[in-house]
Amino acid sequence: MTREISLLVNPTAGRGRGAHAARPAARAFEDAGFTVRTLLGADADDALRRAREAVEGGTGALVAVGGDGMVSLALQAVAGTRTPLGVVAVGTGNDFARALGLPLRAPTAAGRLAAELLQGEAGRDIDLGRVGDRWFGTVLASGFDSRVNDRGNRMWLPVGRFRYDLAMIAELAAFRPVPYRLTFDDGTERQVEATLVAVGNGTSYGGGMRICAGASMDDGLFDVTVVGDCRRTTLIKVFPRVYRGTHLDHPAVTVHRVRSLTLDAPDVTGYADGEPLGPLPLTADCVPGALRVLAPPAGSSVPH
Repeated sequence: MTREISLLVNPTAGRGRGAHAARPAARAFEDAGFTVRTLLGADADDALRRAREAVEGGTGALVAVGGDGMVSLALQAVAGTRTPLGVVAVGTGNDFARALGLPLRAPTAAGRLAAELLQGEAGRDIDLGRVGDRWFGTVLASGFDSRVNDRGNRMWLPVGRFRYDLAMIAELAAFRPVPYRLTFDDGTERQVEATLVAVGNGTSYGGGMRICAGASMDDGLFDVTVVGDCRRTTLIKVFPRVYRGTHLDHPAVTVHRVRSLTLDAPDVTGYADGEPLGPLPLTADCVPGALRVLAPPAGSSVPH
């Protein structure tokens, strides 16, 4: 194995935490005997080009320093290869790292853990979701949650997560259930009025909202959470339970486990790992073992 690893850095992640995290993360790798090459793209396209060149050039690992957006970009470079992905999670949401039990906003600890796993040629093979040529690691969101994203992305102020809290309040006032057509991998088709449909390879989105709380990243299946037609008052009461995953017990919520799913609904944008995929219809496939990731075995705990 080559001793050179590539650090893919988003300096603006987490309101500037990405820039501050790069140095201690790099030092952790250097202390373990690795040579570190830092990749800084002029924009997302340039960063992805540099990441793909590093993978094609035989880098020992690609390590994403930033939030879920940077992880999403890194996935496009390493998915389907044997180049392992490391994550130094210093963004706002960090749902990919959270699902894998990795340190959050602790760049030295994250770098040391990744270096130890890389030295021991350890890590995990996990599943990824794929929509067309786009890969995702956590959740594909559609419906109420994706419309909150749409509205939040159109708002300039306020900054940070408060912007999305305001967007959620505005969407609650305007929201109507969406008529979905869901086509499962066995050919079964269901038409349902739903508040949202979330397709989970991982458990959470939005910084710990456990919308697909029972999802496993290595079972070859998606957990599909369908929140049916419910009143605004019900949604307001149920939605806070998503942080504990107890919303899955509500009678308006159903869960399906499938290998693939086609979502179709009018005027709905799909988001995966917080990034826009485009309007529905979209078909998502679960690809078993698509990623080698520098993370401890499932169920292990590490310092956060």
